[in-house]
Amino acid sequence: MSTNEVMARLQAAVSALGDVDVSAWSEDTLKEQLGELSASLVALDSLLSRVADEVRARGLRIEEPVSA
Repeated sequence: MSTNEVMARLQAAVSALGDVDVSAWSEDTLKEQLGELSASLVALDSLLSRVADEVRARGLRIEEPVSA
């Protein structure tokens, strides 16, 4: 996969996560989905940590972008 494809997929994932609004879910829905939601959040955390660690291993820092 090309670098451009990877970046496009990462941006799509960020956009998709930005659309998630758990506060709008009913209590029952949240309880029904909690196992799957938890598994997804743990997997995301692990993958994001791996990517960040790979960047840091190359001597680079991950910084928040400065807004204009």
